[in-house]
Amino acid sequence: MGRALRVAPGWLGALLLVVLTACGSGAPAAPSVPPPPPATVRVEPAGAVDVAPRAAVAATTDGTFTDVTLTASPGGAVAGTLSPDRRRWTPDGPLAYGATYTWGGTAAGPDGRTVPVTGSFRTVAPGETVRATLNIGDGREVGVAAPITIQFAAPVEDKAAVERALQVRTSVPTEGSWAWLPDQDGGSRVHWRPKEYWRAGTQVDVRADLLGVPFGGGAWGREDLTTSFRIGRSQIVRADVNSFRLVVERDGQQVMDVPASYGLDSDPARTTRSGIHVVTEKFPSKRMVSPQFGYDVVMGWAVRISNNGEFIHANPGSVGSQGSSNVTHGCVNLSTADARTYFDSALYGDPVEVTGSGVDYSARDGDVYDWTVPWDQWRSMSALT
Repeated sequence: MGRALRVAPGWLGALLLVVLTACGSGAPAAPSVPPPPPATVRVEPAGAVDVAPRAAVAATTDGTFTDVTLTASPGGAVAGTLSPDRRRWTPDGPLAYGATYTWGGTAAGPDGRTVPVTGSFRTVAPGETVRATLNIGDGREVGVAAPITIQFAAPVEDKAAVERALQVRTSVPTEGSWAWLPDQDGGSRVHWRPKEYWRAGTQVDVRADLLGVPFGGGAWGREDLTTSFRIGRSQIVRADVNSFRLVVERDGQQVMDVPASYGLDSDPARTTRSGIHVVTEKFPSKRMVSPQFGYDVVMGWAVRISNNGEFIHANPGSVGSQGSSNVTHGCVNLSTADARTYFDSALYGDPVEVTGSGVDYSARDGDVYDWTVPWDQWRSMSALT
């Protein structure tokens, strides 16, 4: 007979426990995964007051924007641009003064949950806004000595802040600079001119982003200004008072050489000033009055070359002196036919280079004396030097 297997009682219990445990246990529970956090949204400025219209304004998210709105009261919806990844929205231009702006819209996180875009701020309400005007309008053609001028309706205290908002772009490389001239007509003025005459055919674009710029003393810029114009042909008048002639060169070629009479040299008050003048206006007929010299006359084909009363114009009464002596009160006298020919060719900004007289053209003689200032001095008149 076979021998019976005997198991100690203690071993049997342990064996049963192992078998039961192995048979009755399930797989370990998987750890729980927290849901992704919702998208976050940041708006700037948030809750601010007295915000400058050109301050940094944006809504950003680490998710993606479903939509974003910025609404002004008063004013309505603000136009803006959403970045290609839909994570940043910015307005397309400066904001308005004295308005409350409120954010709206939603952003979605990775799980599709949305969060609102909220917040508001208020822009500054200036005590005074200052108007400015540009001298050259869109689409004009001007001469090679034409300065760009901006006239302000009030004095500007923070000239550096204003100048930083000004930009001149040219189709060909052109060295130039802004310069602040003495205040005129109740306000400040700033001129830009190239170091040398403009190159003929240059396209010029000017931006003055003045809205939202602090002018100092509580005043701010009222509006932005822009203009786009073209430099025309190069026409330069050579006016040697001792030659008794007026010569016109166009694109390097002489096109006129005619008899002329200049200001009487023996009287400094009547001498035609030496220096680079600039054509600013022209009139088919112009009344000229001088209480100092006792005349009140109308002259034809008058081209203004300074603000002190100097013109190139027709004067039939001085034809006998034209080409031989200087008898005028400071103007350049031509025959009627020659004056008409020159008048028809003249553009705003053409240079008139007067030489040979005993009195120099300067700031006291007019508002456009830019080319009488040496270049290094002109650059030093910038607020940013």
